[in-house]
Amino acid sequence: MTDATARRRQAPTTGSLLWRFALGSAVAIVVAVAGGYLVLRSVAIDEAKRDTRTRVQDAGQLVEATLADGLLKGSPAALAAVDDVVVARVLSTTIVRVKIWSKEGRVLYSDDPAQIGRRYALEADERRVLREGGASVEVSDLDEPENALDRGQGDLIEAYTRIRTPSGTPVLLEIYERFDSVTAGARRLLGALAPPVVGALALIVLAQVPLVWSLTRRLQRGGDEREALLGNAIAASARERRRVASYLHDGPVQEIAGLAFSLAPLADAATARGATTEASALRTTIDRLRRTVRELRALLVELHPPHLAAEGLEAALADLVSPLAAAGVTVSVTTDGADRLRRETQTLVYRVAQEAIRNAIAYADADKLRVELTVDDVAARLVVVDDGRGFDPELRTLRRAEGHLGLSLVEELAREAGGTLRLHSSEGAGTRVELAVPIA
Repeated sequence: MTDATARRRQAPTTGSLLWRFALGSAVAIVVAVAGGYLVLRSVAIDEAKRDTRTRVQDAGQLVEATLADGLLKGSPAALAAVDDVVVARVLSTTIVRVKIWSKEGRVLYSDDPAQIGRRYALEADERRVLREGGASVEVSDLDEPENALDRGQGDLIEAYTRIRTPSGTPVLLEIYERFDSVTAGARRLLGALAPPVVGALALIVLAQVPLVWSLTRRLQRGGDEREALLGNAIAASARERRRVASYLHDGPVQEIAGLAFSLAPLADAATARGATTEASALRTTIDRLRRTVRELRALLVELHPPHLAAEGLEAALADLVSPLAAAGVTVSVTTDGADRLRRETQTLVYRVAQEAIRNAIAYADADKLRVELTVDDVAARLVVVDDGRGFDPELRTLRRAEGHLGLSLVEELAREAGGTLRLHSSEGAGTRVELAVPIA
């Protein structure tokens, strides 16, 4: 199986993309409905507060008409007169508690007789309403001491307004309304609005499904075409490398080697007749030609390593480290499972090792170098480690900017194969190159 095939198998299918689209759309609808409920609930609470402010002022007018100054002293007749109005015309399924407070914080009246006569400190807002009039509404804090006997009613909204006794004494009328009547209003609003909103969203989603399907198919076809082009480009590159290597080997390398060979007798003849200057020039030319042949043969190995194709990866890696061994560097090459790798993966491993060893030769000044290849059921892992001088990671960025792209290019090859290439180095601590590439 090629790398392109492996990536295609890992790519999401059209069906899975549509399921993701459907799931995302469902989540969006749920979020829209939940957000709509919260907005409507907030609107309903504000509306309920306005309604409650109106109700407490209306209740204040009813109760004020029945107030007697005796209420300030706890007169039973005054209490009874207020209670008749409260029970008959104020209390309802939503208004569950009515209280009248003195400015000292004493409960003058409550529809719950157990609360009458109790004294609590008035809040600043309540004192303001007593001074200035008007009405105020807020969500009740049932943890306050004055609400201890109201906790069985559930969450409540409280509203209060100023009324006066016949002698002009200001007192505070307070009503408590059930909070669940507010949320019930929000639910009713949502119930009325949700079906058309959800239906519209669902219609939009359904209308987009053919478009999403078409775009997904196009993207997949485009991806398949790009994968095919990449595979063809890699194959063409390999063929071209082999063609160039073959041309160099059979053409310029043979020509230059033959030229050096043919000049050797001329140099010997010049030496024999005492033409030392001519002989020296000829031998210098011969040395340059032979050095050029060696460089061209090294280039041939880079373009198309013969040992990789003929003798396998282990022999090719051994060839790579041979210049270091010849220079006195302690080298070791271990491979385990190289024969399990496809040719494309072997080539990638070779290219990465080649670039790492080339850098070690050019810059590391190392005493030891280790090349280790391990292959398991999932991936091939190559490690090239030297104990050389290392380098600052910023230097690599600088060298890349100057056009030294060797490691960057093999990094790109590793990514195209679905693998990763990591480089670890610091000044004086050597360099470690790690390649991991899937084998499937």
